[in-house]
Amino acid sequence: MSVPQTLPAALRAAAEAYAARPAIVEGPATVTFAELHDLVRDTARGYLAHGLRAGGRVCVWGPNSVAWVVAALAAHYAGGTLVPINSRYTAHEAAEIVDRTGAQLVVVDDGFLGRTQIADLRSASVLESVREIVDLGRLDHTRAIGADIKVAEVEQRADAVSPDDVADILFTSGTTGRPKGVVTAHRQTIAAAEVWGRTGRVTADDRYLVISPFFHSYGYKVGIVTALLTGCTLYPVATFDPGACLRLIERERITMVPGAPTIFQSLLDHPDFPTTDTSSLRFANTGAANVPVALVERMQRELSFELVLTAFGMTECCVATMCRPGDPDEVVATTCGRAVDGVEARIADGSGELLLRGPMVMQGYLDDPAATAEAIDADGWLHTGDVGVLDDDGYLRITDRLKDMYICGGFNVYPAEVEQALARLDGVADVAVVGVPDERLGEVGKAFVVRRDPGLTAEAVIAFARERIANFKAPRSVEFVGVLPRNLSGKVLKHELRSNS
Repeated sequence: MSVPQTLPAALRAAAEAYAARPAIVEGPATVTFAELHDLVRDTARGYLAHGLRAGGRVCVWGPNSVAWVVAALAAHYAGGTLVPINSRYTAHEAAEIVDRTGAQLVVVDDGFLGRTQIADLRSASVLESVREIVDLGRLDHTRAIGADIKVAEVEQRADAVSPDDVADILFTSGTTGRPKGVVTAHRQTIAAAEVWGRTGRVTADDRYLVISPFFHSYGYKVGIVTALLTGCTLYPVATFDPGACLRLIERERITMVPGAPTIFQSLLDHPDFPTTDTSSLRFANTGAANVPVALVERMQRELSFELVLTAFGMTECCVATMCRPGDPDEVVATTCGRAVDGVEARIADGSGELLLRGPMVMQGYLDDPAATAEAIDADGWLHTGDVGVLDDDGYLRITDRLKDMYICGGFNVYPAEVEQALARLDGVADVAVVGVPDERLGEVGKAFVVRRDPGLTAEAVIAFARERIANFKAPRSVEFVGVLPRNLSGKVLKHELRSNS
């Protein structure tokens, strides 16, 4: 069966192929694929009634939920472009995204985390482009408004969407500087979900716990869109609570838990883990610039996953590399896999930077041709900013971010290598390393450690490092912290650590 090349076509195909099967389960509520299609179509009619034009942008600001899925897919079905907004953003941050994209509609989960998002948004900006602010909790009201719009009119909008039309604009996680809007077409979003689902052998029998936020490509593209293509059932998580997730895994017989490394660390370290039945788990996928090898080994050894695959992707190229079923455990634990179908990967001479090329690479950054030209060279290679190596079989190992490297006494130090070593020390729950100024050596390493064992000392951390890595790489100082600052994608905010050093 051919893969649909637009998101409205994918939704229609799913509603036909998996009509009565559960698409999304949220608490006691279950929505089938046929019901999801009806909800999306009727919400899209409401968008038209609110004045959304073809190609118009729809911001969705809220946590993972059935309503988020409906609101997002309705943007596509009405011929518009989806702009997800980080659910933890302040109103000022959200308003900046609305204004930068010229959004015509803003769909807001008013009251999430006890906040007053709609009132705050209106006070933060005049929102000149916005025709309507829609309460995510009252989409039934939007559907009622859309009742006067003929079904044929919204179906024509859906029919008119082409594979090359812009499906979404996702903003980079903004670990440093101003987030950039990544522009992606329908065919690109579909391609990412298709290759990920195929590699992970996802089927309609899978029950998929979606912890990654929908505003991120990991939750949206390899979450929601994968479900449309495969018929698997989504269990959205609004806020991550490892104990609640463990109970859900046991009760609902969850089979899939993709997520950032910190998610698996939290599940494994939770006091309820040893007594939780996780035997239903089939497939785990994790990825980041650097995944602790020790963590992958624990996932393979202590969790009951039949298939653990590491991967590498970024907002600018959602799925770039993945391990494959059948890869040896050591390969899975120590690499990010090899390039997926349709993607080329190579390492730049001199800098060691990972370069990617292929149809899944973004179209560019929103309204920023200079940044686009800096990221994508004349030959079509995306410069990722990550330093890595490729082995003879094409398997990728990320060694660090270019900007995180520091020079100690004339030697390049990649913090990720130091972090990998320290992650093996008993008593270390989490660790991040940054370079800090030093009069004699230029820069030296400082380790920020979250302790599992309160008796762990800084001297023990440094001594452990010096036994395993070269002296110039070992941190010179250690600071114990309760938690590392991370964004919702799981990336450590190292600029915050540096600024506090």
